[in-house]
Amino acid sequence: MNMNNHLKKTFFLSLILCLSCFLSSQIIAQDSNEKETFVPHHQIGISINHVHIFEGRDDEGNKKALTLPAWAVDYTYHLTKKWAIGLHTDIIIEKFKVEKNLESGGDKETVERSYPIAPAVMGIYKLNEHWSFLLGLGGEFAKEEDYFLTRAGAEYGYELPKGWEVFGTFSYDIKWNAYDSWGIGLGITKSFGRK
Repeated sequence: MNMNNHLKKTFFLSLILCLSCFLSSQIIAQDSNEKETFVPHHQIGISINHVHIFEGRDDEGNKKALTLPAWAVDYTYHLTKKWAIGLHTDIIIEKFKVEKNLESGGDKETVERSYPIAPAVMGIYKLNEHWSFLLGLGGEFAKEEDYFLTRAGAEYGYELPKGWEVFGTFSYDIKWNAYDSWGIGLGITKSFGRK
C-alpha cells in the first residue's frame, strides 16, 4: 500500500474519530446534571519529552536502545467536561537509525530518520480532575520516508490559576510497518475562552 493510500486512510479514520467524539459529547452533555456550567474552550500546550526506541542502531549497525530529545506542541478543543479532540504534534530534534521491526518479512531493514515530525488527531477522555486518556491517528514525516501512526497516551494535569495547567504525559506510538516508540514528558498549557 503506498503512502497516498495511508494518508487517505488516516484522514478518514481521523474524521470518524472526531465525529464519534463530537456525537458522544452531545449525548453526554444532554444527560449531564452538573452544578457548574461547562463552556467549550481551546487549549494550547507545549512539553519537553524523551522518546525511547528499543530497536535503534548505532553507526556500526549494532542494536542500541535510543533515548531522543523531543518537543510536543498540542492544540486541544474541549467539547464537554469529559471529552475533547486535538492535534498533538511530536518533534524529535535528532537524526537516528532504527530497525523496521514491525515490517513483515524475514530481513529487517535499518532506516535513518532526520528530525521527524509526528502530528496526530487525538480523541481525549478526561477520567477525573487530573487524569486524561488519549487515542488517535496521524503520521510521522521525515525527509527519508513517511509512516502512518497510531498513538495512545495518558496525561496527569494539575490546574493553576488563570487557565494555566502543568502536566505529565506518557505516549506510545506505533508507526505502521516500521517501528514503535514510547515517550514521557512534562509540559504546560493555557486555556482560552473559559469564564
